Formats: sequence, C-alpha cells, structure tokens
Amino acid sequence: MEITWFGLSCFRIRSRTATIVTDPYDKSVGLNLPRLKADIVTISHDAPGHSAIRAIKGEPHIVSGPGEYETRGVFITGLDIRPDNRRKRDRERRNTVFLFELEDLRVCHLGDLQHVPSQAEVEEALGEVDVLLVPVGGGGALNAAQAAEVVSLLEPRVVIPMHYRVPGLTLKLDPVQKFLKEMGSEKAPTLDSLKISQGELPEETQVIVLNLQAQEEG
Repeated sequence: MEITWFGLSCFRIRSRTATIVTDPYDKSVGLNLPRLKADIVTISHDAPGHSAIRAIKGEPHIVSGPGEYETRGVFITGLDIRPDNRRKRDRERRNTVFLFELEDLRVCHLGDLQHVPSQAEVEEALGEVDVLLVPVGGGGALNAAQAAEVVSLLEPRVVIPMHYRVPGLTLKLDPVQKFLKEMGSEKAPTLDSLKISQGELPEETQVIVLNLQAQEEG
C-alpha cells in the first residue's frame, strides 16, 4: 500500500485493487491539486477544502457519509463522531471519520474531527488502527495538543499528520512543528510517500511527515 499527501486532508491511498482519494479540495484554498484519478473518493464533510469531487478524474465511487461500504477489495466504514457537549452549531456540523481495511491494514482518516473522543467511543467505533491520518493544525479541527491526545487513545502504529499550514494555503492553520513537539517527534522522518505492508509496521507508534505533492496557486 502507498500513501501520498496533497495538502489539507487530501491523500491518495493505493492498494493492489484500488486507488482512493480522500477529501479533494478546490483552488479557493490556495493550492493546486493535481488531476488525480481514483476508483473511490471519500468526503468527510461538505466544504471547499474537502469535497471538490469534480477535481478527480474517472468515474469514482463516492462515499460521503456514515455506513459500511465494500468496493474493489476495500472495506470502508464511515463513522459520525460528534461532540455531545458542545454548542448546538458544533453538534450539527457533521464530520465523517473513515476507516479503510485493505491489504490486511487498517487506515483511519479522521477528516475534520474537532474534539477528543472518549475511550469508549474509540474502542467501540474504531478498534485497532494501523495507520492514522490526523488533523493537527486547528482551524475547526484538532489542534496539536488534541491530536496528540487522540494518538495516545488510539495507539496506532503509524501517524501521518494532515490539515496544517503549508506555503500558499489560504486557511489559517498551525504548522506541523507544534504537533511534532507535542509528540516528542521533532526528528520524525519525512518522505514523499509512504509504502508499507502489514509486516513492515513498527512495533511502537511512529510519526511520519509526508512532503506536500501540490503547488501553490499562481
């Protein structure tokens, strides 16, 4: 399996049977998303930075809400995890967390999760996670400290930060360094893409930073 990051919450996840693109964005965010082709596109919520389906080539299967889905050898679980003690506006803001099961790996994409779930929620909804794609820059999603807390709850084998400040981005987000400091991972490896299999998972949680594969507008 190979994971490549294109900014914000947009990843391409390639397995032997399918190509998945998560949360494609439009040009209003200040970045140029390459013309990606996908078999499956997941949308965590309806916002320009997460739901630009037209930016994707081909005729992908669109998954945009809670439920269980199976296509092209990939099993997908969409989970609606919302805070129950926040303001009404925040409770009504839907965000779908996606769990992908492919090639004996469990990859979790948290979308714009904005609160730290309880231990019970984590155990009941997500279970074991091999690779966690976690927002770390704030701006309506988890900030660095919250993201680190979620990592400690889930105990994934690999953590890939997303949704943080990069050059050209119009959204006001914190830099990834804040999260790395929270995790004690200032020297985390940086890769253009992550190629990994079940047998290559580290024994202890490891943070990996992926280089941005997109361009600043202009």
